[in-house]
Amino acid sequence: MAIRMPRIMHAKQVLRRSLLTAANKAASSAADVPKGHFAVYVGEGKKKRFVIPISYLSNPSFQDLLSQAEEEFGFDHPMGGLTIPCREDVFISLASQLAGL
Repeated sequence: MAIRMPRIMHAKQVLRRSLLTAANKAASSAADVPKGHFAVYVGEGKKKRFVIPISYLSNPSFQDLLSQAEEEFGFDHPMGGLTIPCREDVFISLASQLAGL
């Protein structure tokens, strides 16, 4: 388990670097998302933007989050993007696990 900790910490750092500040979020566009990735907004109150690989879409745990998002928001949400209704720390933990696969 101690061997995996550095990988998880690195994945968390990479994900945190992909966050945009609230000021930059308004100015961001689809051009900010690299090929093979997509943007999601995560959080219960203030939403933070993450850019994640499309390979996460095939993971059952991530698919569960998408189902929750569909149930809560449907496909027409005022944020204008894919919003995932979970705490940021829970999402970071899941994304870190997926990055290690």
